[in-house]
Amino acid sequence: MSAFSYPLVILLLSLTIFVPEAFAGLREVVVSHTDEKGVLQLFRMKEDGSDSMQLTFSKHGCRMPSISPDGEKLAYVEQVNHSLAIRISDCDGRNVRTLTEGGMNLIPSWFPDSEQLVWMKVNPQPKQDPARNAQIYTMDVGTRKPRRLFTEKEQLKYSNAMPVISPKGDRVAFVSNRSGEMRVWVSALDGSDAKLVSKPVKSYHDEIKAPFEQKVPAWSPDGKWIAHWEGVEMTHMSQFTGIPNPKRDQMIASTFSVWVVGVNGEDRRRIGRGDDPTWSPDGFVTRAFPDPSRGGPVVMVQTLDGEKMLPIVPPRRNWGRFSWMPFQKSP
Repeated sequence: MSAFSYPLVILLLSLTIFVPEAFAGLREVVVSHTDEKGVLQLFRMKEDGSDSMQLTFSKHGCRMPSISPDGEKLAYVEQVNHSLAIRISDCDGRNVRTLTEGGMNLIPSWFPDSEQLVWMKVNPQPKQDPARNAQIYTMDVGTRKPRRLFTEKEQLKYSNAMPVISPKGDRVAFVSNRSGEMRVWVSALDGSDAKLVSKPVKSYHDEIKAPFEQKVPAWSPDGKWIAHWEGVEMTHMSQFTGIPNPKRDQMIASTFSVWVVGVNGEDRRRIGRGDDPTWSPDGFVTRAFPDPSRGGPVVMVQTLDGEKMLPIVPPRRNWGRFSWMPFQKSP
């Protein structure tokens, strides 16, 4: 597993820390995992996997759920023919609407006002990491009129991908190759005042002979920290190069890690192995990594006492990310 799940990368290629307050009770999530037919669907459940309720019944798969900050709306990506569309619905799966369906639209997330979405639109190329050829779009869900977030010619020379808006709504974190390799950047909403925020210890893995990259930034609830994935991208594995090399594949997978860094670029620290970081509503980082014994991913969340497993993906099931319900909106 890297910044994209294996099935998603295959699909795209084929189509071309603050101290948190403790809360009582079980938190809720919406998670994408496969059903009995092997199709990714959305399920709402408690963080211990109980009270699971299926929200979607897609023929081709739903992934990348994102719950609005007010807890009222759910955005997600659904495969429609040869494109990836963004849908929104109520958080019980009802009142489904299509926001945009042309092309490859990925990783929607919300502005703090719960009225606007931001996402990346990809122009996939054969055997290329999708984030390498992407731009950032935004939309008011009421008007359904998309527009590019960055418009300056200098900014558009580079790929800009995986955007997430700060809790105050005045900054955007994203990944870009404007410094060479894909790195996490933070800028004003128009792309001005862009700064690289997480400088890796090494830029290149000498033994693997491939660069370290960064993907999927995620803001902490207080806006002081950014979590992200870092490692050698899976497009360097045998599955994509066509050259069998199991030992090298293992080395690549061993580089996948979740890091946290202050928005000022300081206090960078490794959380652990894995990918797809999120922040719980009470300020704990999550990470996910494959577990062959389970036949699927393990999702871990930090706690005041260390870490615990979130059993939100059944054994022997694939998945497509998850999103936390805001605490104040949990029933």
